[in-house]
Amino acid sequence: MEYKSSVLEVVGLKSNLSSLFKNRKVLITGHTGFKGSWLSIWLDMMGAKVIGYALEPYTKWDNFVVTKLDNRMVHIINDIRDYQSLFDVFNKYKPEIVFHLAAQPLVRESYINPKETYDVNIGGTVNLLECCRLTESVKVIVNTTSDKCYENKEWAWGYRENDRLGGYDPYSSSKAGSELITQAYRNSFFNTENPIAHCKSLSSVRAGNVIGGGDWQTNRLIPDCMRALEKKEPLFLRNPEAIRPWQHVLEPLYGYLLLASRMLEEPGQYCEAWNFGPELCSMKSVAEVAELVIKGWGEGLWEKYSDENDPYETSVLRLDITKSIILLGWKPKWSIEKAVRATVDWYKNYTQNDIYSFCINQIDSYMKSIN
Repeated sequence: MEYKSSVLEVVGLKSNLSSLFKNRKVLITGHTGFKGSWLSIWLDMMGAKVIGYALEPYTKWDNFVVTKLDNRMVHIINDIRDYQSLFDVFNKYKPEIVFHLAAQPLVRESYINPKETYDVNIGGTVNLLECCRLTESVKVIVNTTSDKCYENKEWAWGYRENDRLGGYDPYSSSKAGSELITQAYRNSFFNTENPIAHCKSLSSVRAGNVIGGGDWQTNRLIPDCMRALEKKEPLFLRNPEAIRPWQHVLEPLYGYLLLASRMLEEPGQYCEAWNFGPELCSMKSVAEVAELVIKGWGEGLWEKYSDENDPYETSVLRLDITKSIILLGWKPKWSIEKAVRATVDWYKNYTQNDIYSFCINQIDSYMKSIN
């Protein structure tokens, strides 16, 4: 695909994000979740009219809850599998931009509840895209999938956007399925050859292992670390040697916002898959990241835990982000050390009164690293 904007023009766009999103109606599915809450804060900060559709937050200490986001946006509790309720929201609020983040997000949970995983991650994608197809106001759709959507051969180099999709486990394969559905809807209903006919642009995004404040899900490294450290208990690591593409949550979210802004400005362009992963230097083992967390917290220790009945987990996973760097002008700005420090700082401060302002300050700090 030929892109109209040069990289220099794209880089210059970062200062205009606020003006592009100000007063626009933006719908986020999964807004009560970890990534969804940070995206909601960022959009609210830029003056967007944010509508959220999701399940209840996981805990009372989730980022969405402690930042009191329900007072700052349209907050709708419902299930992405409920097509009619979702369509009613589209019909009522008529969003212009849609970020689809609602998902069953855990590999280990997908072994326990595979049907629910497919129903949410594949069926939910169909429901979302069908609502977008039938809603005239929708102009831009960004579907968030996962780095795990690739057929992982556990080789040394990163996966490019055109590498084979796959997935060993139900979660990973459900995200590959979501990608295939996105391709089919784009080809069939939002074809880039004639964007004027439908006036809709559809892309998909694949991030790495995101970390940051406000995540309390089970079977994730940072939440597991913080629960153990707060209780002054040892942290048990299932697979300490596993290498993952770690990155702070603000890194891919900036990529999503940048991509959506380009799609708004140039309908029919940028309608494909994009990787938003970390630099190679942030590809660390689980144990190395746990050590950084313990160092930032000031005390703690970890131990290896193994159970022969544990489900399979990949040992190595990397993303190639060359396309996003060259064609979008996006690139990671925070090292893994900086990402962990910012994450631990949130957990040291989340019981304070104005954690929303704390999150705003972290976003401001991140944006300064871009400018």
